Amino acid sequence: MGTLSVVATPIGNLGDITLRALDTLKQADVIACEDTRVTAKLLARYDIKKPLMIFHAQSGRPASERILAQLADDKRVALVTDAGTPGISDPGNELVSEVRRRLPDTKIETIPGASALTAALAIAGVKSHEFVFLGFLPHKKGRKTLFKEIADMERAVVFYESPHRIEKALTSLAEVLPEQRTVTVARELTKIYESLIQGDAREVAEHFKNNPGEQRGEFVVIVSA
Repeated sequence: MGTLSVVATPIGNLGDITLRALDTLKQADVIACEDTRVTAKLLARYDIKKPLMIFHAQSGRPASERILAQLADDKRVALVTDAGTPGISDPGNELVSEVRRRLPDTKIETIPGASALTAALAIAGVKSHEFVFLGFLPHKKGRKTLFKEIADMERAVVFYESPHRIEKALTSLAEVLPEQRTVTVARELTKIYESLIQGDAREVAEHFKNNPGEQRGEFVVIVSA
């Protein structure tokens, strides 16, 4: 059987890729990626030329079957996402599960690297020896109940949010969190417009309401214990 390499890629700054990740991409027979345009930009930076295969949440079973066929043919497949580590709030975990079930002799290796989760926690300055990671929150169903659950949690809570919902998410937190709970919003980590806003939920919600230009990019939200 072949080898499936789960490769972490930069979350913004293309310099944040490991030497091992570059070696793995160079040795791969094919690279399974979320968006060929994004991955092609990374590969061009390091002069790597490899066939690309689409794999993302909407690519469905045909994409999985193509990857499984490559592995069954003793190929080396590198799995990447647009940013960060595949399988973390990402359909890569479903692919890994399928490979383990159907091709148990396949070697599956992790090539660790950048992660928005750990990058945000590292600069937030809040107690994070214990935390709950929620990934991306549901768009509609159960969202209101989830914010109440976050308010009741005794551990720090971390989640990702999109630019379309960040203001609503912060407003919802302001409605349920007491003032002593600190909210940190890390935006565009490792990129040109990286920023970190911190305060109680009402202060942070007000900041983004008054600065709509900052409601763009990728967000990591941390609610302190």
